[in-house]
Amino acid sequence: MSCLADKFDRLSATYPAQMRSSLVLPLLHLMQEEKGHLTESDAVFIADYLGVPAMQVKEALSWYTMLQRAPVGRHVIKVCRNISCSLMGAERLIDYLKQKLGIGEGETTPDGRFTLLLVECLASCGTAPAMQVNDSYHEELSEARIDAILEELS
Repeated sequence: MSCLADKFDRLSATYPAQMRSSLVLPLLHLMQEEKGHLTESDAVFIADYLGVPAMQVKEALSWYTMLQRAPVGRHVIKVCRNISCSLMGAERLIDYLKQKLGIGEGETTPDGRFTLLLVECLASCGTAPAMQVNDSYHEELSEARIDAILEELS
């Protein structure tokens, strides 16, 4: 973890000393980039590094859906299932993705390419149904659009 601690130090140097606790999310993101997912012991490591209560970091880890608590595939697909997306056919598209990928919610394909997650909101109600693949948003989805998106990820 010494290489990671060096990265933590470089990132911390960009924040004022009195704002040290503001580093919780940036450090969680940095650690996730390095490891692929986060564990409770990672949260404790960050809390010790920052000198904050471990619960403060654990709460952030459990609250934010962009923080992965288990290994995930190379492409993380998050499908919104909230009201606007549901009204526009999200359940049908979720079933389509499950069938096409051969996995259920929270599962990863055997080749490690895709993980399918369902989320409560992607803040794209006006262009529902929506999904996020890694850091890219895809809106006004249909089966054909999903096929094209997945094909691009090959």
